[in-house]
Amino acid sequence: MEGPAYGQALRQLTLWTHHVLLPVYGREITSMAPWCSRWWDHPEAVAQLHGLWLSWGELTGPGSVMCGPANWHRDYLTPAMNTLRDPLGPFAGCKPGSHRPKETPQVDSKDPFGPPPPPPPPPA
Repeated sequence: MEGPAYGQALRQLTLWTHHVLLPVYGREITSMAPWCSRWWDHPEAVAQLHGLWLSWGELTGPGSVMCGPANWHRDYLTPAMNTLRDPLGPFAGCKPGSHRPKETPQVDSKDPFGPPPPPPPPPA
């Protein structure tokens, strides 16, 4: 997703996160269970929360099966929140009111599985 579609999806995710997820499942912030008030600045958190939100809509929305909410808690909520709130997870180093940007791992610019570089031109 890009542009306006991404902005709209992120807005819906934000509303759900702030008005459904966190008020019910937020739990206290500690060094062993961090949370960042700027979660949207952590790409891993956005990806995890987006998947959690989509599964919530499918398993708890109209037409879902009776055990859908229980399955959502077991199969989606608990693993995602455990990953997000892990002391070494995406919010490591963030504290209430203090966001700490993360460095992403460096990747060599060479693509080991890409096409080989063209041969050098013959000497003139």
